[in-house]
Amino acid sequence: MASHQTSALASAILDGDRRALARAITMIESTRRDHRSESGDLLEQLMPHTGKSVRVGISGAPGVGKSTFIEALGNHVIEQGHKPAILTVDPSSAISGGSILGDKTRMETLARRDEAYIRPSPAGTTLGGVTRRSRETLLLCEAAGFDIIIVETVGVGQSETKVADMTDMFVLLLQPGSGDQLQGIKRGIMELADLILINKADDDLAELARKSASEYKHALTLLRPRTADWLVEVQTCSARDNVGIGEAWDVVKRHQEALENSGHLDAMRADQARTWMWSEVQDSLIADLKDDPEVQKHIPALEAAASSGRIPAATAAERLLDIYRNAEKK
Repeated sequence: MASHQTSALASAILDGDRRALARAITMIESTRRDHRSESGDLLEQLMPHTGKSVRVGISGAPGVGKSTFIEALGNHVIEQGHKPAILTVDPSSAISGGSILGDKTRMETLARRDEAYIRPSPAGTTLGGVTRRSRETLLLCEAAGFDIIIVETVGVGQSETKVADMTDMFVLLLQPGSGDQLQGIKRGIMELADLILINKADDDLAELARKSASEYKHALTLLRPRTADWLVEVQTCSARDNVGIGEAWDVVKRHQEALENSGHLDAMRADQARTWMWSEVQDSLIADLKDDPEVQKHIPALEAAASSGRIPAATAAERLLDIYRNAEKK
């Protein structure tokens, strides 16, 4: 049963209280067991008020201009009457564990808008830059009334699949470049994209950006689209000069309409929820295993045996699991 404090926090979030939202996200990101229990109660209360936003994942290598683009897009959708929430995952400091980049300093004009909410979170130990609690944070923002959720990843890496598994549309930002650079883009990331944007189409790079867009359009004809409802589009833009931002948003809207009209949106989100459930089971089991006192006694010896080649890693893992299973039975 939900506590009075949890119910009060849920009510404040539904009223759009930003301090309550920030408190709830901090609680959800906590590793304390009591906070995990409270987080579960809170999310259960808020679930009926989620799912009504447009969820957009944005990725691209460092230096491509993601923050500038997100700021331009955020300001544009606000002018269209929307309330965007930006979830950005910073690299973590190895010393403090805190965010390094500080996204509010990277999106100054958007951070000053009352309609926008920017939440930078340290990636922690999560590879690729998607915090383990990004999906729960997304749901909290929806419950607080934000109707466009933008999830930004640190760069092109393992996190892209995770972002695609929690958003409706995946946007890949690229810099103007030649065919040689095209070869360097991983096929898997290209296959995730619903929209490819060649940013920095300004000054003397404008023509190169148009040429790059043409090359990517050709490359996409060789790839299988993610769904039968949508053919991936390629556009150019200049986030710096605010050119092509409205056109990019129009593509997002058309993509959302295509998913809704075909019924694929509901099916996709159901699949994402199942994927996230099993991901959570996996993460929680590993955390419980490592926290088990009996398992902790044997970890150093088994790690040493596996790293020195005395026993196969699979054998060491199986022994740890046996220790955990036996401890659970007692």
